[in-house]
Amino acid sequence: MNLNFDKSPNGLIPTIIQDATTKTVLMLGYMNHEALKKTEETQKVTFFSRSKNRLWTKGEESGNYLHLVDIQEDCDSDTLLIQVNPEGPTCHKGTDTCWGESNEQNFGFLSKLEEIIASRKENSQDETSYVASLFRKGINKIAQKVGEEAVETVIEAKDNDDSLFLNESADLLFHYLILLKAKGFTLNDVVVLLKSRHK
Repeated sequence: MNLNFDKSPNGLIPTIIQDATTKTVLMLGYMNHEALKKTEETQKVTFFSRSKNRLWTKGEESGNYLHLVDIQEDCDSDTLLIQVNPEGPTCHKGTDTCWGESNEQNFGFLSKLEEIIASRKENSQDETSYVASLFRKGINKIAQKVGEEAVETVIEAKDNDDSLFLNESADLLFHYLILLKAKGFTLNDVVVLLKSRHK
């Protein structure tokens, strides 16, 4: 790394802390050369505290350490992005992040879809909801639908109509998310298992 500590009058470089797994931004701190060196040596993120005017290892009092995973410098060599595995909440106020956000794995629209499916399960008596009707019919019907959509996806994969293939793929994924919820699991449970198999 060829960091430009001299760009700042006090020799401090802004340092963004990001969860290595969820990619959630946890906090912003500042590092000087000594803080960076100690972070690399101890594998625990250490900042230069402007209020204490000294090196400060996050978690030295609370035990909520930020375990180092990766360090990247930006294109101008004057900002750091550090990926970590956090131990406990990051903010001194007890929240996961310094912005009060929850540090949970998020899969974008698929996570939103999981929330909608969960809501339909809770309101399974809603006569207007297709998803609610599946939950009313029970696990056998839901599993059957996944099987049907899987077969239809395979059939379309063997043809040349990409639009039909993508539509069937979407139907399969949608019904699979319903099956996961019916069994009491989430997409993240599957991802965790896949990661455990990845060597």
